[in-house]
Amino acid sequence: MALSSLLSVGSYPVVKIRSAVRWGAAAFLFSAIVAGAGPALADEDEQGVFNLVVENDLFLGSDQHYTNGFQASWTSGPNRVPVWMLDAARLLPLFPPGGTVRANFAVGQSMYTPADISLRDPPLTDRPYAGWLYASLGLVAKGEDSLDQLQLQVGMVGPASFAEQAQKTVHKIIGSQEPMGWNYQLKNEPGVVLTYQHSWRTLSSSASPFGFKFDLTPHAGAALGNVFTYANAGATLRFGWNLPDDYGPPRVQPSLPASGFFESQSNFGWYLFAGVEGRAVARNIFLDGNTFVDSRSVSKEPLVADLQVGIAVTLGHSTRLAYTQVFRTREFSGQRDADKFGAISLSMRF
Repeated sequence: MALSSLLSVGSYPVVKIRSAVRWGAAAFLFSAIVAGAGPALADEDEQGVFNLVVENDLFLGSDQHYTNGFQASWTSGPNRVPVWMLDAARLLPLFPPGGTVRANFAVGQSMYTPADISLRDPPLTDRPYAGWLYASLGLVAKGEDSLDQLQLQVGMVGPASFAEQAQKTVHKIIGSQEPMGWNYQLKNEPGVVLTYQHSWRTLSSSASPFGFKFDLTPHAGAALGNVFTYANAGATLRFGWNLPDDYGPPRVQPSLPASGFFESQSNFGWYLFAGVEGRAVARNIFLDGNTFVDSRSVSKEPLVADLQVGIAVTLGHSTRLAYTQVFRTREFSGQRDADKFGAISLSMRF
């Protein structure tokens, strides 16, 4: 992906990498401070939440495999959805009766590369080049102590994802090494993924006199489609001060579930979080290769686990800024090391 390319450890001076990271972090922080300075919003006045997520392996000193993900999304305010969507949510047996319903709209791009982008013909035993450009529509229902999320993603895998152009353009601008193996990327294929996630709070402490609190949220779900098909389960633990009402900062799928909205309890709050998830994977197009035509592929691991840790900060009642570190077990046979990457997210209520 473009950001991964721009900050490629192997081909870009370290001092410039650090400078870029500092400027990026400063830009996120500045946006958060400006947005957080706004007036408090009552839930009934909330129009929605804009979320921006950037995931990149540079944050943990790597540059391979799942190398970058970008997603911009809009989550509507509670019950501020088209009538037909609200009626559909009320009819879904998996959604809690009487819960508040939100709609979620997103666009994003994910990029995958082999370990060495300097090779014109990457080894057949390494993950193939691939990109995924998508749009999604989702419904989110929040009960008293639960969160249900149903999402449909549609998009394109292959050259039509523009992952090659994104990476090469940025590399050309910064004078970095051109990635050479995109001629062997997966071929064009329309992609569809339907996901459902259920999260429920099983443990929640009362606030201490100093404002500290913790909660534990298990989750379970599944994805079905020609891009991803899997079943997943896990849990997330949060501990913080003036703990906002949310289910963790947003991520790019596949990932632990989170919430594209939050409700601040004060002008400033923070929490540390840690989560774990296991996935039984039946289909991963970025490893299995194209569905209907021959393409490069590797033998995927049927069981994959994610461990994530991070921190989220709420500024004012309008802004949430978070950083997450993710450690992912090997996804295919012959993969030397487990993957690791970081995620920055910025959420702003309007």
